[in-house]
Amino acid sequence: MLDQFFGGLNFGTSGARISIINSKKELRYSNSVPYEDDLKNPNSWINSCEKLLYSLPLNIKRNIINLAISGKSGILTAFDLRGDPIEEAIPYDEVSNKNKSIIKSVTAGEDHLQSPYSSLSKALKLIEKYGTNIILRNQSDWITGWFLKDWKYGEENNNIELGWDLIKESWPNIFLNTAWQKCFPLIIKSGKVLGQIDSGLSERFKLNKKLLLISGTTDSNAALLAAELDKEEGLTVLGTKIEVKKIYKNPKKDEGIINNRVGGDWICGGASNAGCGILSNFFSDLEIKELSRQINTSKKTTLNLLPLNSRGERFPINDPFLEPILHPRPVSDSLYLHALFEGLARIELRSWLRLYELTGSLPKKIVTVGRGSKNPQWRTIREKVINIPIVSCQKTTSFGTALIAIDAKNS
Repeated sequence: MLDQFFGGLNFGTSGARISIINSKKELRYSNSVPYEDDLKNPNSWINSCEKLLYSLPLNIKRNIINLAISGKSGILTAFDLRGDPIEEAIPYDEVSNKNKSIIKSVTAGEDHLQSPYSSLSKALKLIEKYGTNIILRNQSDWITGWFLKDWKYGEENNNIELGWDLIKESWPNIFLNTAWQKCFPLIIKSGKVLGQIDSGLSERFKLNKKLLLISGTTDSNAALLAAELDKEEGLTVLGTKIEVKKIYKNPKKDEGIINNRVGGDWICGGASNAGCGILSNFFSDLEIKELSRQINTSKKTTLNLLPLNSRGERFPINDPFLEPILHPRPVSDSLYLHALFEGLARIELRSWLRLYELTGSLPKKIVTVGRGSKNPQWRTIREKVINIPIVSCQKTTSFGTALIAIDAKNS
């Protein structure tokens, strides 16, 4: 009897990755491709997805029974009623200061929705531009809809910043009286079966005709699943932005804090506007690798940089006008990279201290995922600044997404 397979697709900042596991949760196949265009182009997401599907070995693609998708929750796009994009996506780190009075009136007490970074602020901007005869979806929900050729669904964690209340499991009551409510998705919990793959797509890519699409989650939640944390450990995602997350018994409510729910656990954390993205502004991946080897991690620099990717910060403080501090830049590139690493480590420390203020507990160990997790010099600097043991997780976010797909079978 042929083995059954379970797939996870993750869409990140620069590209897409697929992981295929078997019924024993063993990785059987993995592949990644970059976006042809930038993150803002939804067609780039689909082009990357198509390349990954075409590249799957035939014996695997014929026997995938469940597929889940994760992506960037803060990326919002307007589509027509056929699911075709109307314009480029609005990225997670873009500020929208329009419709402040409307947002305040419908989100009393919900600080995360009143943030100019929220998906809700982006949604009202798009509705003002195109009207209400559109659908608004984040990255993974729209791609899931592409597989189904049905865009009505949205996964709960991906839609928190759009206004979905995880605790009450509903949209705010006041939303129901608005004309734009119909632009929002029908919310489904993570790990639930959404439906069968479109027959045309299964034939085109030679996929199992009975393949089921499973409601996925955000990319950072999928990373947490891949890391297989226990309740005394914390997760730092070192991607384009820095995200910190920890498992708690109950949700926590405060400015800048986002609560998610995965597999019955409450995940509490926040995301900075700083991360690996700023490093890419100055150095290539190869240069970072070579310059890192020149860093003397036993010494500290005298520089005090604040390496935000752009103007504005969301967490550990909420200040849309906060300016990056990227100067002075020393002559030595390795010294400058060292200072950037220190600045990012200080932001990570402040993020964990922010959670400590709210919960009274710090992780005993930090598990790190993302491209920054592979840099040993940065890890050493982080351990010195944060003073908590740090380990890297070798499993990918798409692997964590595949775990959602297999757990749907067992639920």
